[in-house]
Amino acid sequence: MKQGRPAVTTREELEVVALELFAARGFEATTVDDVAEAAGIGRRTFFRYFASKNDVVWGDFDGALAQLRAHLDAVPAGVPLLEGLREAVLAFNALPPGAEPQHRVRMAMVLHTPALQAHSTLRYAGWRAVVADHAATRLGVQASDLGPQLLAHQLLASCVAAYEQWLAQPGSDLQELLDAAIRTLAPR
Repeated sequence: MKQGRPAVTTREELEVVALELFAARGFEATTVDDVAEAAGIGRRTFFRYFASKNDVVWGDFDGALAQLRAHLDAVPAGVPLLEGLREAVLAFNALPPGAEPQHRVRMAMVLHTPALQAHSTLRYAGWRAVVADHAATRLGVQASDLGPQLLAHQLLASCVAAYEQWLAQPGSDLQELLDAAIRTLAPR
């Protein structure tokens, strides 16, 4: 263990240490042992917080999905489907003050690191399932039907395109880009 730095005691602290290492050394070049050492913890402790190195990049994505589902469940019946989805997605992607630099690192890794692509596909599927479930409920159809599935894929593609623009344009506003991208899905 590394001398001089207090041991990490929370999942969030470990995530910060790992993202700093990934940004400095590259995701593939950084091992779980490197992260554990930098955090002042053992390898076994690392795995108490995260199932894999890939999961560190995604943070508490399952918790975020639960919040997205709760937000969608709370949308009043009179709100149009796309409007409710837009509001929920904007809330899902809202960053607390000071979180933008770390989120840029995270999303650059998610979108541009080949070693994370398979894992990202699984995470995207979970996100799309939440959206498709909500859309299906609102439309009175099955989540596996074409309409909810197509909407979930289109919404995800819109968000990914907005994130790509955000990463390519330092100083741009993520919420504005997401809002504009989602609004392209509205009927013309």
